[in-house]
Amino acid sequence: MARLLPILALVVIGLYVFAYVDLALTDRTRVRALPKPVWILVILLPVVGALLWIILGKQRGGSRGGESRTIAPDDDPSFLANLRRDEEQDERIRRLEQELADLDDDPPKD
Repeated sequence: MARLLPILALVVIGLYVFAYVDLALTDRTRVRALPKPVWILVILLPVVGALLWIILGKQRGGSRGGESRTIAPDDDPSFLANLRRDEEQDERIRRLEQELADLDDDPPKD
């Protein structure tokens, strides 16, 4: 039993360190149930607090409820719409420049 006590103490300390580091690195939007400052106090509860954080404290990777994922520009409808609009504007500018050039080339009608 005396040999097991130091190992158990290291496991508990490791659990606390893991829980605090995990809490510190977790984005505020992924924290569930309680605000982050309250979770700091909960983790202080001997062993149970750290386990509560690990089990209930944050959303795990599988469910990304409110987060939006990044999509490639060629799949983004707003990007494609802006691209089309820019192309139409460029074409209109080319037409207007050509009209101006044609007007400059015409001799005066005096």
